Amino acid sequence: MRIGFAGLGVMGGGMCRRLADSGLTVAAFDIDAEMTRRAAEHEGVVAAPEAAGVAAPVVITMLPDGAAVRQVADALLPHLAPGSLIIDTSSSAPESTLELAELAARWEVSVVDAPVSGSPAAARGGELTLMAAGGRDALDRAEPVLRRLGTVHRVGPTGAGHALKALNNLLSAINMAAVAEVMLAGGAFGLEPATMLEVINSSTGRNHASQTKLPDHVLTGTFDSGFALRLMLKDIRIGTALEEQAGGSALFGSVCRQLWQQAESALPADADNVEVIRWLEAAAGRELRA
Repeated sequence: MRIGFAGLGVMGGGMCRRLADSGLTVAAFDIDAEMTRRAAEHEGVVAAPEAAGVAAPVVITMLPDGAAVRQVADALLPHLAPGSLIIDTSSSAPESTLELAELAARWEVSVVDAPVSGSPAAARGGELTLMAAGGRDALDRAEPVLRRLGTVHRVGPTGAGHALKALNNLLSAINMAAVAEVMLAGGAFGLEPATMLEVINSSTGRNHASQTKLPDHVLTGTFDSGFALRLMLKDIRIGTALEEQAGGSALFGSVCRQLWQQAESALPADADNVEVIRWLEAAAGRELRA
């Protein structure tokens, strides 16, 4: 089976190779020609010189945002046969996904949004969490491909996957800032970071930030989770917009968005998302690292 794959960055590159390792032939494209060339060095991956070259019965996109997905789709749709399927695993705003689905339907092409949660290592190992949304027939066709990448959850109609991904990342960002804040406070009372994490992670305050992000990417001093701060902020903005549209309380989301916007302004453009903690450390006048 041949599929197309557009977007070969930190996550997409690993996903593309994983699909090839699972027995698929993957036509791969990235706007960065060097990334396309490197991907094609992997057995089962064939370089596509342009977006239209990934045309196949199933095409997966893993791109920075909905605008990039739409750019690829505009180039690709005229080359897709009726009945083809686009699976967008990017983090996009739900409204842009609905617009894409409406456009694709004019070409008799279906769209599934299936954003992912997980690390670059999880992408390479087929251990991602995928939040798949769309029509039943389209999901039935998408799932055998997506299962090669990890665990598939069917979460609702078109756009629901992207809504859930943004809300999940909003919660992740809130948790990370909260853990760093309380740990910085603990430092003022002589508590060691490793000791605090050991206790928190065996108590009710534990979460992914305390269990993984801080011990693996902050206390080590590497700040290398592989997910850009600017992309996290994009998802935070989508998530808080969804909260506001829902009409309920958005207090935590609003404060989180303000915090991350300030951090983005103060940090380098290529900062990793965990580097928000560098900014919190500077504000507190102390570091979490020994």
